[in-house]
Amino acid sequence: MGGLLYRIESPADLHHLSDKELDQLAQEMRDEMIRVLRLRPAHFASNLGVVELCLALHLTFDFRKDRLIWDTGHQVYPHKLLTGRARQFHTIRTRGGLMGYPNPHESDYDLFMTGHAGCSISCGLGLKTGDDLQGHPERHTVVVIGDGALPSGIVYEAMNNAGGLNKNVLIILNDNKMSICPRVGGLAQALDRARLAPLYQDAKEWMHSFLSHLPIVGNLAHQAFDQVRDALKALLTGGMLFEELGLRYFGPVDGHDLPSLRRWLSDLKTQKGPILLHVFTEKGHGVPQASQDPVTFHTPPPFAEVGPDRTIVSFRKSSSPAYTDAVSQAIYQLMREDRRVVAITAAMCQGNKLERVRADFPDRFFDTGICEAHAVAFAAGLAKSGMRPIAAIYSTFLQRAFDQLFQEVSLQNLPVVFCLDRAGLTGPDGPTHHGVFDIVYLRLFPHFIVMAPGDALDILPMLRFALAQAAPTALRYPKAALERVERTPSAIELGRAEVYRWGRDGGFVAYGHVFPWCVRAAELLRQEAGLDLTVINARFVKPLDSDTILQAVHQLPWIITVEEGTLEGGFGSAVLEAANRAGVDTRRICRLGLPDRYIEHGEREELLRDLRLDVEGLCHTVRELAARWPAPRAGAGHPPNLPLAGRRAAVEPVQHHRPRA
Repeated sequence: MGGLLYRIESPADLHHLSDKELDQLAQEMRDEMIRVLRLRPAHFASNLGVVELCLALHLTFDFRKDRLIWDTGHQVYPHKLLTGRARQFHTIRTRGGLMGYPNPHESDYDLFMTGHAGCSISCGLGLKTGDDLQGHPERHTVVVIGDGALPSGIVYEAMNNAGGLNKNVLIILNDNKMSICPRVGGLAQALDRARLAPLYQDAKEWMHSFLSHLPIVGNLAHQAFDQVRDALKALLTGGMLFEELGLRYFGPVDGHDLPSLRRWLSDLKTQKGPILLHVFTEKGHGVPQASQDPVTFHTPPPFAEVGPDRTIVSFRKSSSPAYTDAVSQAIYQLMREDRRVVAITAAMCQGNKLERVRADFPDRFFDTGICEAHAVAFAAGLAKSGMRPIAAIYSTFLQRAFDQLFQEVSLQNLPVVFCLDRAGLTGPDGPTHHGVFDIVYLRLFPHFIVMAPGDALDILPMLRFALAQAAPTALRYPKAALERVERTPSAIELGRAEVYRWGRDGGFVAYGHVFPWCVRAAELLRQEAGLDLTVINARFVKPLDSDTILQAVHQLPWIITVEEGTLEGGFGSAVLEAANRAGVDTRRICRLGLPDRYIEHGEREELLRDLRLDVEGLCHTVRELAARWPAPRAGAGHPPNLPLAGRRAAVEPVQHHRPRA
């Protein structure tokens, strides 16, 4: 490996490079990110935009003892390249390789595993306060937060506290006019006004020069100018918002001018009190298509071909539709049918595939920015007014609105529909993004109806059912290719499971998208070992279909509950609770799900295989249980009160634009 990049073992090596070599290093860092994108999907545009900022920070501070926090963390690739991980960078977002977010287990330069936006200032203020209390006031604390994360409520709580404590914390506002999608709201408009700031900076420098040459009245004039300066700042930069919270505002500064950035940071390093430096960067800087279309290039598909001057010639694309596609199509259809239906997202329009909804129903589409707590309370207000809001929020991010789920939605018993994307394992994004706790935190609340489509055929009927309820509802679905169990599905009824087949040798009770895997495993075991297995598509965890599931517990030698969520408090726990209430022996109920630990990053299929949640793992568990508790050979069939779904005994991915073979 040649070039400068692989000679950088630590940030200390940067000090031996000339300005020309630093420019070369910045280009090599971008080239390395392009190289990785030829291998696998990864965060791209956001990382291209902070290369010079990252270099300037490491050239100005010594983060072996000083503190650095990146918020949200998906723009941490340049930081990893400079902190001894360049030779391992090709492993990023692979199982056992580097994580795509900061990870303290990888490096002492990473302080927090940050994957949710807005918490950096709070953590940085806590670090600085702790360092001061423990006799280390010389340690600098630097926080880098994006303008997309800035609207988060916790940011203002932290800035207000920082102004009150008057601690020496440097906040870098990385302003690239984006979160994943273009930023929204009044704050975005205020930051846009700051792009007039060259006028402000030029006027300030000219006035200082002019006043310094006035006789006698110069000092008085300077005092007057301070007042004029503040007025100009309020008019042109929006900086007074931060100053009113007790932060000293500086900037805006060109985030791609490395020498200028270094001068600013060196000066601010000596300043006292909480400071905000406003830095303009371009998301996707250095790759023409990425800067022109930062939404697509936030996490693009792998590159198939890269041309000269870092131009992206083509992508490697998959044609398989995902659960997200099916849910977004269902939302669109239901919004066409009912003008009361509105859609809400928290800065994830692209992730939730709601661009068509935004385009065709602009008056009924609301992007709140990265403000999940506000989004849920806003939805509650819409529901109270008589509208039918659908809040499409990732499972891992809905946790941020736990109190609003309780107070504003559940306690009021308001008909808000929650579509929880990325439920289950999200693969390379890792533990910050795995949606594994939603079953637990939603089934806690009275009034809530909590369900999950078993496959593609459940999605539209289930969403239609949810909108017809007079209570809050939630449905979860994975970041995965859409699957379909070929059958004539039974109607969606409140708290009613679907019995796909009834067998005598044991059974699967599947909650959500694991249903097709259980069907496939049952068929393999029938062919391989002649086992006749029950498969139940549970559909609901609250209210649970206790009658159907406990009948299976009574009549079968064993059952396996299957879910892609944490076992602690999850679907299997709900089944155990129901059995306990009914006085049923629970020793032959086996629960499969995610263990009580954080699951590392890796390809989704790899993680499921390791956790024995893939088809092979399900078959392995069945063999163990069948050997331990074989079924009596007499008596089969299915209970007369449990109608079977009409089926055609096949499980297959849903295909785009071509007939089923």
